Amino acid sequence: MRNQDRRRFLRHGAKLAVGVLPVAAATRPALAALPGPRALAMNHTHTGESLDLVYAVDSQFVPAALGTLNRFLRDHYTGSVGVIDPQLFELLHRVRSLLGTESAVFEVISGYRCPETNDRLRNTRGGGVARHSLHMDGRAIDVRLAGVPLKELRDAAMTLQAGGVGYYEQDRFVHLDTGRVRHW
Repeated sequence: MRNQDRRRFLRHGAKLAVGVLPVAAATRPALAALPGPRALAMNHTHTGESLDLVYAVDSQFVPAALGTLNRFLRDHYTGSVGVIDPQLFELLHRVRSLLGTESAVFEVISGYRCPETNDRLRNTRGGGVARHSLHMDGRAIDVRLAGVPLKELRDAAMTLQAGGVGYYEQDRFVHLDTGRVRHW
């Protein structure tokens, strides 16, 4: 990628994050180190917000984009903003690429969860919410992918062997995380 194109992507990401606090993890290079720009498009089912941004270029994450994603994936119950593991974005990108749906939009059900929200959900949902949920560490997301059957999304994520994959057919979402490889 030419330097001029790269600078344009970085400027675009910076414009998206005006007013967002910098993120310490933003300086860490992507473990996947995929070439070229990588983007994600998301709609949040609870807040009604949407975004479409470049979050990484070559081996570098775009700090402003990570800040925007942290805010977008905030705890929708309390408004608390956590630091999302950038490898979660790499996982989403890889799943979408594997499915051949590079322009598809993720529908986000849940991203970051503060400990108070996690406890409340554990006590009111009759199970299904882990005491030490990776959502509290910014390492988990519950999603659907527009135009892709849930089973195909689940199967693609499991194929990558890159973390946890939970299949919630009745609730219409797939849980993805950057923890140890497992599935349920």
